[in-house]
Amino acid sequence: MKGSFSKNFKISSSFKQFFFTVAIFGLGYGLYKGILDNYLAEVASMTQFDKGVSEFFREIPGLLLVFVLAIFYMFSAEKLYKAAALLMMAGMLMQTFVPANKILVIMAIFIYSLGEHIQLGMRTTLALEYSAEGKSGNSLGWMNSMYQAGNLIGFLAVIAIFSLGILLPGAESYKKIFFISFILFGLGAIASLTIRGKSIPDKTKSRFYFRKKFTKYYMLEVFYGARKQVFFTFGPYVLILFYGAKASTISILFALSAISSFILSPMIGRLIDRIGYKIVMISDTLILVVVCFFYGFAHHIFPRDIAFIVCSANYVLDAIISLASMASSVYVQDLADSKEEARATISTGISVNHLITIFIALFGGWIWTVLGIETLFIISAILGLCNSAYAATIKSKNIGERK
Repeated sequence: MKGSFSKNFKISSSFKQFFFTVAIFGLGYGLYKGILDNYLAEVASMTQFDKGVSEFFREIPGLLLVFVLAIFYMFSAEKLYKAAALLMMAGMLMQTFVPANKILVIMAIFIYSLGEHIQLGMRTTLALEYSAEGKSGNSLGWMNSMYQAGNLIGFLAVIAIFSLGILLPGAESYKKIFFISFILFGLGAIASLTIRGKSIPDKTKSRFYFRKKFTKYYMLEVFYGARKQVFFTFGPYVLILFYGAKASTISILFALSAISSFILSPMIGRLIDRIGYKIVMISDTLILVVVCFFYGFAHHIFPRDIAFIVCSANYVLDAIISLASMASSVYVQDLADSKEEARATISTGISVNHLITIFIALFGGWIWTVLGIETLFIISAILGLCNSAYAATIKSKNIGERK
């Protein structure tokens, strides 16, 4: 297993230290995410519309990412990865101590999200940077798997905490868990100091990087961002507000998603390398249509208890098919003339992705309130079909021609 893992990376790189920090940050996020939706609904009293507003501000950093990275262009990916951890710590510390006022809570979410989005781009960049020749998909798969392993431990901890009665659901308990997440992000930041990479950017280029040859990648990011946002924002909230799911139940679903992602991420990474990113992109969103149908209409087809189980299963399935988003990063690497160009394009792609997600987040709550969850998930399915249709137009290299 050790040899199988190591062969995907450059021996001279800091991939071991990098993957260790990925797991630590994943653990901190698992604790945070495991209770956040219930905290917002039960303590901050946020409605579905309020949740959409909070997600609007959570996604703003993703849109601004390309500008933030342009300002700090002279920093290496490793330095940005470490700096992002400090922002995540600041946001989590604020979430721990501010009262459950909607504005203050959203401010804390914004600060944490800024660090999270910077680190998201750098995680992908470093995974590609450290990958061995022809192992890009495998490297991304292992990176996702390691992060999901950390998430899983965090979710299981939340389940244990509430199921064993160590803490009772409520504001004080949620605050304690936020503080533990803050400590973990601090440990991750310290551990990241051991990363000694040399991914210095090309000083002649800007991270604000738009090129015509990447147009289809940008469009795929728009479609993917829109469909992803519906499930990320409103998937758990449907289960909480519509079906009354508690924090431990939501964490169980997150844990199942993390287990599935941990097991399947490397497999999907290998699949991308073997059959090509185009087929994976198309298949991903075709399955999404089925997921959206049951998520939006299960309560019309089944009794309430059965509908809840069906929606829960489809939430996990969506987490699995979302792993196929790795394919777009491999697509960029195939198109790029250098690793610096791939890195800049991926960072720009994250911002393009969020150009649509902020509007989906803002108006999704309104659509749910006025038109119902059925309409919300019909829109998500349509966006998925658009993604598949557009992915079908890209020209992929033969596997033997891959870099």
